[in-house]
Amino acid sequence: MVGRIRRKAGLAEAAALAQQADVAPVTCALCGRPLGTRTEWHHVIPRSEGGTDTAPLHPICHRAIHAAADNATLARAGTLDAIRAIPALSRFLRWIADKPADFHAPTRRAREP
Repeated sequence: MVGRIRRKAGLAEAAALAQQADVAPVTCALCGRPLGTRTEWHHVIPRSEGGTDTAPLHPICHRAIHAAADNATLARAGTLDAIRAIPALSRFLRWIADKPADFHAPTRRAREP
């Protein structure tokens, strides 16, 4: 009997999580522009460093983060606000601000100053 109750509780929990997943995010967590047809989920603290929280991003924003900083730097930053403060990403965010939601361009690694 206990197994059946646990199974029903697990099914109810899965249904609740599925309903939450149906509500799509509206804006990119990095640049704040509306999300387009593709959304990628970024671990704010990399999984290799023990992170579990994710944030919705445009593909170009996701690639810009990983081009500007390695996993150790992202783990030290710890928040999206600190990641936005990285100089290469600050320049990227000013550049991308007026682009459409589905805009894509090749991503290059940031040059050393």
